[in-house]
Amino acid sequence: MGRVIRVEVSPQDVMTSRFAVSRLIETMHALWLLSGRYEAGVHRPWVERHRPAYERLLARLPALGALVSLFRRGEYNADFIAPPPAGVNVAFDDELAVMRATPLAQAREEIARNLRGGPPPSPEALAVLDRPDIVQLLADVLRATWEEILAPGWPRFQAILERDVAYRAGRLAAYGWAAALDDLDPRVRWCAVDGPGHIAVRMEAAGKDERHRLGGRGLLLVPTVFGPGVGAYLEDAWPYALVYQARGIAAEHAPPRGLTRLIGATRTAILLRLPATTTQLAALLDMSVGGTGDHVAALREAGLITGTRVGRSVLYHRTPLGDALSEGA
Repeated sequence: MGRVIRVEVSPQDVMTSRFAVSRLIETMHALWLLSGRYEAGVHRPWVERHRPAYERLLARLPALGALVSLFRRGEYNADFIAPPPAGVNVAFDDELAVMRATPLAQAREEIARNLRGGPPPSPEALAVLDRPDIVQLLADVLRATWEEILAPGWPRFQAILERDVAYRAGRLAAYGWAAALDDLDPRVRWCAVDGPGHIAVRMEAAGKDERHRLGGRGLLLVPTVFGPGVGAYLEDAWPYALVYQARGIAAEHAPPRGLTRLIGATRTAILLRLPATTTQLAALLDMSVGGTGDHVAALREAGLITGTRVGRSVLYHRTPLGDALSEGA
């Protein structure tokens, strides 16, 4: 059954909660898939395409094998390797600088906790993990993975993540926690009780149930493309954060055939990726902004989508008719 983590939420926490996107967390999650530690699922084509590059990195950088040895499904994974981000558009170098600043004593403590109770790594991996420059070695591995594997395709991934942030932040602000968490993950639910409500998160690992209190600090919500599911940062040194899989990832891989025959492949792809801006859609579909705009206009004229201005951009949503077509597909 696993353990249940409850995070108590006050009315003030709605105002102080925020969303963030992390290039560093996404890089680590991509390594989980590339290393085979987690099932690739809908990402299998991407993993197969990039595994040769991963194998070259593994041969070139011994610390990559040491990093992979720390990946444990449903158990504690060292927090310093990918700390929670500060915002939506934090540069990779800025995130990595936070990691590089980790004191060696803290890194050693978290690595020991990470390895406790699990299968021991190889002697080669243990030798790397015991080095005094382990923090910098792991940071170098993550930088190489980012530059050689993630960065070229990042605009599309970023569009997926920003699209999720726009959708869920709007629901949190307008309707509260229950609406924001409704379809976040089957293991996450909002519990309405007398007094403060709380978020219940069911984790895969065994252990004692936990209860935490935000106390007005709010919760950091971090969507992920490659992450296998829900995860939490609940260490006092960090902002309390919940990592969850972004909406609509499956639509990136398998558009429904019936809807495609009705309105065409491109317009189906657009419809299934909403809410999003024209710029985000262009990045997701590897199209020009002008060409994407033409398809968006056609869908709008047909009554399948509508737009709401957010700052300088227009965020497009499906209408009830657009939802009916998408869900029927």
